[in-house]
Amino acid sequence: MTEEKQKIIIIGGGIAGLTSAFYLQKAVQEHKLPIDIKLIEASHRLGGKMQTVVKDGYTIERGPDSFLARKTSMIRLAKEVGMDSQLVPNSTGKSYVLVNEKLHSMPGGSIMGIPTEIRPFMTTNLFSIPGKLRAVADFLLPRSESGKDQSLGEFFRRRLGNEVVENLIEPLLSGIYAGDIDQLSLMSTFPQFYEVEQKYRSLILGMKKTTPSQPKKPDGEEKPKGGAFLTFKTGLQSFAEAIEAKLDPKSILKGHRVDKILKDGKKYELFLNNGETLVADTIISATPHKVTQAMFSEYSFFDPFKSVPSTSVATVALAFPEEAIKTDIDGTGFVVSRNGDYSITACTWTHKKWAHSTPKGKVLLRCYVGRAGDETIVDLSDDRIIKIVLDDLKKTMDITMEPDFAIVSRWKNSMPQYTVGHKQRLETILKHVKAELPGVFLAGASYGGVGVPDCIDQGEAAVQDVLDYLKVKDTSKEAVR
Repeated sequence: MTEEKQKIIIIGGGIAGLTSAFYLQKAVQEHKLPIDIKLIEASHRLGGKMQTVVKDGYTIERGPDSFLARKTSMIRLAKEVGMDSQLVPNSTGKSYVLVNEKLHSMPGGSIMGIPTEIRPFMTTNLFSIPGKLRAVADFLLPRSESGKDQSLGEFFRRRLGNEVVENLIEPLLSGIYAGDIDQLSLMSTFPQFYEVEQKYRSLILGMKKTTPSQPKKPDGEEKPKGGAFLTFKTGLQSFAEAIEAKLDPKSILKGHRVDKILKDGKKYELFLNNGETLVADTIISATPHKVTQAMFSEYSFFDPFKSVPSTSVATVALAFPEEAIKTDIDGTGFVVSRNGDYSITACTWTHKKWAHSTPKGKVLLRCYVGRAGDETIVDLSDDRIIKIVLDDLKKTMDITMEPDFAIVSRWKNSMPQYTVGHKQRLETILKHVKAELPGVFLAGASYGGVGVPDCIDQGEAAVQDVLDYLKVKDTSKEAVR
């Protein structure tokens, strides 16, 4: 008698959903598990924010452009799908902060804006003398209240003062989440800073002690050419396409939206926008939090997701001939202090950071606009956004020509904000899910990390949760490690 297959449905075809589908399929194939997999994506493509434009010899990312090399789950998945040969490190160079109409070099020895070397910090013009003296108070201040969540802004202002926060830390940290650091949760975004403070009391001393020192190179010996980030020569979209190519095409359903999910006994009914109903034994919801709440609207414990904000952002890629930039800058990019009269929040000199991205004799600049409290620019026309960005760039660079072309990419309500209390809210929701909707699991940027490797980690964890739930852990664990 043929064993009835258990049905797993993954909702959402971004990187978390793709990862879940890949590792589930691997477990099923390697261990001949009686499981049927279905991946449902509302749009007509997979990969989520990983979108790449290949044009006239340029490789231009619309969404994320790279990932931290130390987050190895992405490298491992790249090897699994045959993409590891396409990985390239970023070229290193000076980074700047734009403050008071001037580009200032990032102080040497600063870790996410936290000073760990005295000389570069004391000699930089980024801060006034009173601002520097205020930061030194970190050596004397007591620890934060144990276990208490607080905003990033509150934490860093208390330790280092307003000036260091506004001119260095805020431009760096808010750029990662496109958020307001006075609203973002310390425990859900950078808990390592809290842990360092708790252990060493002084944040500066703690970061200095916990950051591995870089060995000095003997005279004449070349420094390593690669930086801390990796990307794919063929673009991040090609990575998503490589994962999709490994999946059984019959397991993928694009262009279909799940409108509602109801528990029916030990199974789940999924009602699609085309009137079709699917039945599942387990579900991985790899969708943004508000989409998840809408699908599970019959269950009130998802309601806190309604109030979790998401920020809208846009990227603007500008391609020029080399001679268009009369005053070049020695570096790979800059972030912008909120104190200045600028619409851009950051700019990457992509042709310098990623040599493969730009043809010889050309320049590629990639600028970012939109952040919490300043999102209206994202709704402007392409031409208007491009003009605003060019006007901002001309304040720091001598650009004498119009771009050969420009590509504007909008991401509406795409950046989930881990506001204070995020971790506790999520734990409460997951506790209810486990008790009332067993076999339902969440993964993706809205929950446990916004970076691509973070989403891969969550996808892998969801696979193991599913296999544990279906009682096949012992035979399949190796498949997802």
